[in-house]
Amino acid sequence: MALEDLFDDVPKVTVTQYTAAIKKTLEKRIPPAWVMGEISNLRAQSSGHLYFSLKDAGAQVPAVMFRGQASRLRFKPRDGMQVLAFGEISVYEPHGRYQLIVRELEESGEGRLYREFERLKRKLAGEGLFEQESKKPFPVLPLKVAIVTSPTGAALQDFVRILKRRSWGGTLHVYPVKVQGAGSAEEIEAAIRYANELGGYDLIVISRGGGSIEDLWSFNEERVARAVFESVIPVVSGVGHEIDFTLGDFAADVRAETPSGAAEMISTAYIETVDRLELARSELEDLAAERLEQLRNDLDRKRLGLKSASPVGALERSFLRIDELGTRFEGAYRSAVFSKRDRFRSLERRVLAHDVSQALGQWRERLDRLERRLDRSLVEKAGALRARLDVLGATLGALSPRATLERGYAILENEAGQPITGVAAVEQGAGVRAALSDGALDLRVEKVRRQEEV
Repeated sequence: MALEDLFDDVPKVTVTQYTAAIKKTLEKRIPPAWVMGEISNLRAQSSGHLYFSLKDAGAQVPAVMFRGQASRLRFKPRDGMQVLAFGEISVYEPHGRYQLIVRELEESGEGRLYREFERLKRKLAGEGLFEQESKKPFPVLPLKVAIVTSPTGAALQDFVRILKRRSWGGTLHVYPVKVQGAGSAEEIEAAIRYANELGGYDLIVISRGGGSIEDLWSFNEERVARAVFESVIPVVSGVGHEIDFTLGDFAADVRAETPSGAAEMISTAYIETVDRLELARSELEDLAAERLEQLRNDLDRKRLGLKSASPVGALERSFLRIDELGTRFEGAYRSAVFSKRDRFRSLERRVLAHDVSQALGQWRERLDRLERRLDRSLVEKAGALRARLDVLGATLGALSPRATLERGYAILENEAGQPITGVAAVEQGAGVRAALSDGALDLRVEKVRRQEEV
């Protein structure tokens, strides 16, 4: 068996793949940090990049600072200089070596502040001031905001400019403070606590532009970090640039990379909420219009059904029938009378022609009797028809839904407005409507009893 056969279950990768895996692991597992050391082997390339090593008594690490960051340095690096470098680890794959990508470089004169920063950071973190569980949520719609910052600084101008450009519709209250130098930390703390005392704010923003660690030190003071943590109102920290971190950032509920970033957070939440409200309003209007149209159609169908079943309609048809029968009866009566009259006149002429007065008198009496009989028959027939009409009217009235309701009955409908004709159509807990003679009741079915259970 060949030696490689013993390791068949071990994955085989190329050098490039292996180096890429190392790079990914290092960059993922090792967070950015401040590294203290001495510069050695410094090389300034014509491209503007700086290559050097950071070393101390026990080790050294290759480092590179690209032109963009190097051009902003406030001092000229040289071999043997003690510095504090902020950056993240990376692997230069063509050579298969790791190096520190330096984003910020400070002379060692600021080392005391960095040590104090780390000491305070550990202390406050141990007390739970930076725990994620204690963070207050960012308000859904921040409309009243207090900003603690310098009234003359560019940070405030940028903040206001972005809010105006994005049409933010809220109210901004400026709490003017010093953001650098003696007494500035006390002013920042007092402003945060005073805003909490006044109350009514959706959000407090602490803000200033970028600078060195000395420039930003007011926001690293313990009193400021505690005021931020103890604030009942959510606090957004927008201090410095993307690479600047202060203890106020860690204690705040939300950190913005810049003051402009804080303004974008606030206005974005406002714009998104307004858009959602507008969409909801449009959808509600559409649903209301659709529902109104459905109800209108249902009403039209019920109106037609009610009209066809209405006792008033039946009575009107009965009246038309009675009028028709009366007209037909009157026509038949007139036809019979005229026929008798014509016959009488014919007989009268015959009598006159034969001069039989006695027979004429008999015929006259007979004719009178016939007329009286016809009159009685007409009156009786009309009375019978009128009585029949009254009976039909009373019957229709008794059968009408309103008469039924007035006798104490109710018409039940389900939630869709359909009549309920049996218990099988109703479930326990369902809502029903009981129509009464003077209104309706909305009811809830507590129990369904079938015929055999009653």
